Amino acid sequence: MVAFLRLALRRVAMMPVMILGIALLVFVVLQFSPVDPAYNALGDSASPEARAAFAEAQGLNDPLPVRYFAFLADLVQGDLGVTVPPSQPVVDRIATAFPLTLQLTLLGLALAIVLALVFGVTSAVYRDRWPDQVFRVLSMAGIALPSFWLGVLLIQQFALNMQLLPTGGYVNPADSFGGWLESMALPAIALALPVAASLARLIRTSMVTELDRDYIRTARGSGLPPLMIVRSALRNALVTPLTVLGVKVGYMLSGAVVIEAIFDLPGMGKLILEGVTGGDVGLVQGTVLTIAIAFLVVNVVVDLLYLLVNPRIRTV
Repeated sequence: MVAFLRLALRRVAMMPVMILGIALLVFVVLQFSPVDPAYNALGDSASPEARAAFAEAQGLNDPLPVRYFAFLADLVQGDLGVTVPPSQPVVDRIATAFPLTLQLTLLGLALAIVLALVFGVTSAVYRDRWPDQVFRVLSMAGIALPSFWLGVLLIQQFALNMQLLPTGGYVNPADSFGGWLESMALPAIALALPVAASLARLIRTSMVTELDRDYIRTARGSGLPPLMIVRSALRNALVTPLTVLGVKVGYMLSGAVVIEAIFDLPGMGKLILEGVTGGDVGLVQGTVLTIAIAFLVVNVVVDLLYLLVNPRIRTV
């Protein structure tokens, strides 16, 4: 337990350093934007004098390191600036949009994990038989399908042809939980299936390896129930898939941005598109930074889970 706490504290202690690096990367990249913040805030009809006064007041004429440290000081205070007129705090816009993106990501992740476990374990238990062959073909097809293309197909089939689910839009779960599920079903499926297919292949490979180990043969020879044997093998087999789960969650966070645009969901994807099309560098900077930090936090959490399920790494 002491070793686990020591490694956990080491992972958490690295987070501020990595956040500083992320903030530096996002800040520097967006400095190359061709958009002039002064004209974007004041309008194209602004005079050169008004533009110069705005740039001086906002510190746009300061050297890049000075602006970066000013940006960090505001970031520590939770200030990401304001959007272009009509001016609104970027933090308030993100606070409204991020929960929806998080809902979509978590719902898609839960669906992906359930499907991956069902497909992967079934394929391993019935390896080289017809269930294994069917699930392997399905998983290969799922990996090959891009989420955005799958989203369009789902809209065409289930929303337009069958009219079972809405084509887009968002219903707050506080207003109607059933309506929320209907509005999130197709986006979650589009987001989950490629990840589920990839995880299923990893789980199958790990389960096949575990089922061939000596302790499983001993358990079978002792007459233990098949379900108990599969459960014991699965516990050890999940160590390897868990190592890539953090990357998959990051993929789902970034993929949710695209899916939201397809299904017209007012999440982080809509904010990024709004910022890009409107030339709002501050809005783009805030949303990208939030998604990057969320990705970092998820990876740290997955690292801690990996330490829990794999005690051998605690000695490293």
